Amino acid sequence: MSTQNLIDQIKSALFGVAVGDAVGVPYEFRSRLDMVSNPATDMIGYGTYNLPPGSWSDDSSLTFCLTEAFCSDGYSLKAIARTFARWVNEAFWTPYGRVFDIGVTTAQSIRELEAILDSGKDESFKNLKHKATEFDNGNGSLMRILPLLFYIKDKSIQAQFEIIYDVSSLTHKHIRAAMACLIYLTMAGNLMDGLDKITAYEKTRKTIQAFWETIDFQESERFFFVRVIQQDIRLIDESDIKSSGYVIDVLEAAFYFLLRENSYKDTILKIINLGNDTDTAAAIAGGLAGLHYGYDKIPNEWIHHLARKSDIEDLAARFGEKITTLV
Repeated sequence: MSTQNLIDQIKSALFGVAVGDAVGVPYEFRSRLDMVSNPATDMIGYGTYNLPPGSWSDDSSLTFCLTEAFCSDGYSLKAIARTFARWVNEAFWTPYGRVFDIGVTTAQSIRELEAILDSGKDESFKNLKHKATEFDNGNGSLMRILPLLFYIKDKSIQAQFEIIYDVSSLTHKHIRAAMACLIYLTMAGNLMDGLDKITAYEKTRKTIQAFWETIDFQESERFFFVRVIQQDIRLIDESDIKSSGYVIDVLEAAFYFLLRENSYKDTILKIINLGNDTDTAAAIAGGLAGLHYGYDKIPNEWIHHLARKSDIEDLAARFGEKITTLV
């Protein structure tokens, strides 16, 4: 793949995340019933956070921070942790110079990362996964994981998972959250290869189930992925699809609407109209939809309103140039 083609795919992914996030921000915390009565039909502003149209949240900020860390230092857990801390303390990679949305688990985890940075014990970053609790299964690592695809894509699935687990554990330490990230990035990689979305999904399911056998993934954990991996998520009734802060709910929702809708716009609006964690759900679905449909299929009027559009374009270009030297 040429460097320019790689940059184009990175651009599609980053804008896919950020535009979905921005469309979802004004609707965050609205109930599903409220969304049924007053559905999202377009990008708007001045909703939940009273911000102008095109304002993205922590989902995109941390996605951009992960990307920026690669641009600066290649693959480095310390560099990623440092950029996350800069986001909290310096409003680094925020749309308007302030942090207006941060999850409880993410906030607590970044304080822990800062303590490790201060201690100088860099090996501690790789040991975070051993401190997991059931509360480490929010969607906060899944929402920011997509840039990692471009670094791990051609590695073995075992190597991919080891890296994903470490990066996920910076904020969400549980193996379930990491496995959700692996499933998501496996699907994203298949889309990046140009497979149609149904074929990409079928290949993802087979790849993941085969991998589970090689690592003897516990049946008690496989249980949580039954609908999206062992079964076909497309066959679930929409009333049973959720978009809460739980990683399994939003993974299922992202796959469901990507597979059932036929445009970037419809994918985003349908997942937002589930209500609840609308920005994160749309960011996660938007990353896959961006890769699948491409930058040119994201509505122009949504991109036009997006905060820091030129900075995101520059980040995609810098990341694409850097990745070619790392893989």
